[in-house]
Amino acid sequence: MSNTLQLLSDHWRNRYLLMRHGHSQANQQGLIISSPERGVADFGLSEHGEQQLAQVVIDWQWPRPTRVIHSDFLRTTQTAARVAAAFGLALSVDTRLRERHFGELDGQRDEHYPRIWALDAQDAEHQHHQVEAVSSVAGRMQAVVREWEQKVSGETILLVSHGDPLQILLTALAEKPLSQHRQQTPLMPASITPLGEQK
Repeated sequence: MSNTLQLLSDHWRNRYLLMRHGHSQANQQGLIISSPERGVADFGLSEHGEQQLAQVVIDWQWPRPTRVIHSDFLRTTQTAARVAAAFGLALSVDTRLRERHFGELDGQRDEHYPRIWALDAQDAEHQHHQVEAVSSVAGRMQAVVREWEQKVSGETILLVSHGDPLQILLTALAEKPLSQHRQQTPLMPASITPLGEQK
């Protein structure tokens, strides 16, 4: 699956591939797993997610990555490892790519997501239920890209993260109000969105 966006491509020194982790055990169980305490050691890829990753690697249609940077949650680590192994690359962890923290809702049913997203649409700074503010997520995600833009050039960098953080990053890069992040086309598990791809 691919979502191609041309965002400020004239200004990029590198090409970026934004990848959402494959279908996970948390997806399978309908749970919000957003804290490092729950997500780093547990709730990795589901069997379906493993199959997705195997197919993505076989059908790879994007530029060959030169670096793989990932969230330290198990589901993103396992996703990144499958791609890195296919291209003979080392993995690099960046905790700024972690899932958005859902505070008091962590570990609860994922039916709570729409209520938080409705609050996001009203205020990107809100922290109801101790949820991480959209603006905070945008800040840490953009910092990862800025850092790589300063460090290297001419590379294809795969960033493996989570649904909400990636949609928030895409919203920020498109210079849209962060409150509109749920208006982005939802990123499906194991999907890849290229950024900075020159035509």
